[in-house]
Amino acid sequence: MEAGGLEWLLVSMHQLVSWGAAGAMVFGGVVPYIPQYRDIRRTQNAEGFSTYVCLVLLVANILRILFWFGRHFESTLLWQSIIMIITMLLMLKLCTEVRVSNELNIKRRSFAAADSKDEEIKAPPKRSYLDFDLNYFWHWSKFTDYVQCVLTFTCVTGYITYLWLDSSLFVETLGFLAVFTEAMLGVPQLYRNYQNRSTEGMSVKMVLMWTSGDTFKTLYFILNQAPLQFSICGLLQVFVDIAILLQVYLYSYYPQKPVSHTAHPTSTKAL
Repeated sequence: MEAGGLEWLLVSMHQLVSWGAAGAMVFGGVVPYIPQYRDIRRTQNAEGFSTYVCLVLLVANILRILFWFGRHFESTLLWQSIIMIITMLLMLKLCTEVRVSNELNIKRRSFAAADSKDEEIKAPPKRSYLDFDLNYFWHWSKFTDYVQCVLTFTCVTGYITYLWLDSSLFVETLGFLAVFTEAMLGVPQLYRNYQNRSTEGMSVKMVLMWTSGDTFKTLYFILNQAPLQFSICGLLQVFVDIAILLQVYLYSYYPQKPVSHTAHPTSTKAL
């Protein structure tokens, strides 16, 4: 009886640990954005957060979900992608509302061509179809434009995936692109720090949170035998985080000659 009770206890503890790890994987990635969301909402200032973070994570997680249809990996990772997409859409909605409300000179930009009821005299000349001008791509004035762009990307990539779903080469490449895109999220910050020879304006606490989260995520991939692309790109993501932390040490203890720039550096991750 004692042996049986001990075995049941060990099995129960293992199950609880598994559930805890799965929950951490699903919701852990969005935790750093909660204080960022609350701060933007409180201050009504979204300048410290780059919406390109949302773009990168939306693309990465949409591709990961499509990869699942070609190669069924663990459902925990699938739910992680779904939760992250919802989180990024919420961040985009808040940032768009705050940015537009703070603009003195309203310049309406849209993903799809505006109709005659949308804009007033202050609006710029209407475009013929889609606003793919790189000068203001992903800087639209309405949240619905971002939704339209995301849906268009999802439909196009989904259709291509449907046509090539039987190709193992395409499916594996799709999985690699999904996790590689996410792994590259910190590279612009790394490069910007190098250009400025400084990490001023960057949240060290946030990078530490990303490093711990990415390390846990990578270990989870390895221990649960996730597709090889996940483990390789997870390690790459940890390497980028560590490189940024090394920049913090280097530029703090060995200050470099400042490089003149017109704009304050803003992190491509959440600041």
